Amino acid sequence: APASDAGRGTDGETAPEGSAPASDPEGGSTASGSGEEDAVDDMSAFEEQLGDSELANALERVAAVEEQLTRANADLYNLNQEYAGYVRRSKEAAPAHRTAGQDEVIESLIGVLDDISAARDHGDLDGGPFAAIATKLEDTLRNRFALERYGEAGEDFDPALHEALMATTDAGVEHPVIGKVLQPGYRRGERVIRATKVLVNNPE
Repeated sequence: APASDAGRGTDGETAPEGSAPASDPEGGSTASGSGEEDAVDDMSAFEEQLGDSELANALERVAAVEEQLTRANADLYNLNQEYAGYVRRSKEAAPAHRTAGQDEVIESLIGVLDDISAARDHGDLDGGPFAAIATKLEDTLRNRFALERYGEAGEDFDPALHEALMATTDAGVEHPVIGKVLQPGYRRGERVIRATKVLVNNPE
């Protein structure tokens, strides 16, 4: 019997038994392309997700830095205000500190002035080099530091300026007056360096 055409190839050869049918080239290419596109889409989504996460972290860091900068600026402003206040207070207090220092030095010289006054009262400053030195000291304290000796007999007694060590009555006065200066006082303007020590005559 003649051989069947089904078992032959196009050129008349018989196809091997068990061989797989040839695949469709177009169909295989489509399947492969679809898989690659899915992989690309997944990678893009991952990169997009990763990018969003990094952006969020970066924004958080920027916000934290901005907050720190705001606090630093506030601290710097407060520090500048405190320094400006310190400078202002220092300038305002400088004259008072200088005056207080001068008063302290002058107060230490009051005893010397007492000795000069006592020597003058006893006639020991009628001439000589010591008299010139004493006069120069008194003039310097008076002209440069505005030191004034005050308190005279017959003046009204003022407890803010005078210290009463003794008191007596006098029918000839209508209010307390200084009867005698026991120790002279010194002041600089309105500031009393030492109150005048006096005997007070009170009305009867």
